[in-house]
Amino acid sequence: MRTRLTGTVVSAKASKTLRVEVQRTYQHPVVGKYVKARTVCHVHDEEETADEGDVVEIEESRPLSKLKRWSLVRIVEKSKEARVAEKLKQQHDSEGQDQAIAAEVGGKSEESDETADELAAAAAE
Repeated sequence: MRTRLTGTVVSAKASKTLRVEVQRTYQHPVVGKYVKARTVCHVHDEEETADEGDVVEIEESRPLSKLKRWSLVRIVEKSKEARVAEKLKQQHDSEGQDQAIAAEVGGKSEESDETADELAAAAAE
């Protein structure tokens, strides 16, 4: 069984490579306090699906390069920024469709500020 860890993507700037930070806590052997520590793993992401801030699950693999020893299994949770950007893109796409419909109904250009309802009412009169 290969080791699986869960961590946060710190950098996704390189092609097909992610830097994933895995947080862990352990008890200090002398003092006895619990200490936070982190490990940075270089992860292979073939489809380049993960972005910075995503929580991902990674799995141990054969050496793929000098530093890469892990591969991406799945994205556990998308980052908040990615979700907001996705919603904004969907809103922008739907606004573009509304403008195209308005242009068809009223014969107006796509830059028109009138809504599809106003154009439909003007065409009905």
